[in-house]
Amino acid sequence: MSTVTHTPAGPDQAPPPDRTPGPRSAVGGSRAGAKIFNGFSHLFLAVWAIMVVYPLLWVVMSALKTDSEVIRKPLSLFPETLQWGNFTRAWTEGHIGDFFLNTILVLTGSVFLTMLLGSMAAYVLARYDFPGNRLIYYMFLSGLTLPVYLAAVPLFKGVYNMGVTLPFLGPNSHLMLILVYVAWSLAFTVFFMHSFFRTLPDAIAEAALVDGASHSRLFFSVMLPMAKPGLISIGIFNVLGQWNQWYLPTLLMQSVAGEPKNQVISQGLIELSVNQGYKSDWSGLFAGVTMAMLPVLIVYIVFQRQVQSGLTAGVSK
Repeated sequence: MSTVTHTPAGPDQAPPPDRTPGPRSAVGGSRAGAKIFNGFSHLFLAVWAIMVVYPLLWVVMSALKTDSEVIRKPLSLFPETLQWGNFTRAWTEGHIGDFFLNTILVLTGSVFLTMLLGSMAAYVLARYDFPGNRLIYYMFLSGLTLPVYLAAVPLFKGVYNMGVTLPFLGPNSHLMLILVYVAWSLAFTVFFMHSFFRTLPDAIAEAALVDGASHSRLFFSVMLPMAKPGLISIGIFNVLGQWNQWYLPTLLMQSVAGEPKNQVISQGLIELSVNQGYKSDWSGLFAGVTMAMLPVLIVYIVFQRQVQSGLTAGVSK
């Protein structure tokens, strides 16, 4: 019987070639995978952009059509002739101008109070330790978990009862709607600003206190300006959310004898859509919708960089 012996390789004998893929092939495979992923992501974003932009263009172009064109060619983008008078008719006869003024009045008060009270509460909860701190913070967070629809009946009953003794806080009151908006937006404002105030450096606050600044002076003169990116971001979120809010105004603000005395823009668009069965002013309805969404688009386009910087400021610090 013959045996085969394996002798170790000597110094002059080359080792067997390594057949594992080298770094060049690995880099090539990762580049190919990155290109496929980038192509898929760009395709998805293009489809998503079409799905978002086309309805907006359709609404704007429908606002420039006649009623017959809206009915005969509903999916057509371009009108035969531009009907700019639709905007004038919607602004005057459709009372969109009154709705705009009421909405701006309500939003000015509600956003200001939301930002002031929300930032003050978030600052205290984020920078000071006291008994019940976490309990109060979690109570604010609980407002994010409960939908406003669950509070419809007690909210309406409470507002109605309050209006019996205090008419300026009852139904159809702008001040009442401002306070309801503040209560509705306060939970998210405290949650957002709480995380932002915790990222601010302690050294600056300690230096201000050593220099003799009071706690209120420290907040308004030092910490609040440092939180400007977060304030801009949450302020824009509050403006957009309260501008598009329709449930609370519909629940609490009723038209008086058919006159849009106190109603806001969301109620005005609902009233225009309901009246289409009687007036058939479809072009005026689309003109009102266009005028209602333009301020929102302008606010986002102008402040989109501030929103992005505010959302990432707390992470980068």
